[in-house]
Amino acid sequence: MTTTMTYQVEGMTCGHCVSSVTAEVERVPGVSAVKVDLSAQAVTVTSATPLDDTLIDAAVVEAGYQFAGRVDKQLITLTEAGGSCCGSGGCN
Repeated sequence: MTTTMTYQVEGMTCGHCVSSVTAEVERVPGVSAVKVDLSAQAVTVTSATPLDDTLIDAAVVEAGYQFAGRVDKQLITLTEAGGSCCGSGGCN
């Protein structure tokens, strides 16, 4: 199962900002992918485990920017059950 969350980050203005936030968030245990959207002032984080907002917050602050919280709902991708909701393989 993977978890993807998007968070609002304030204060990013350039490519260096994107690189800084990406590098810090990638250091959070369990994080497998980070995508920063400069125009939306957001970072989307994917992890094999549930994400801890406080760890993402700390990483953003360490990079020098302001964490402003989640901007959308959590997305969970089922992989352990073969992509089905109940494990039977009969539903998608």
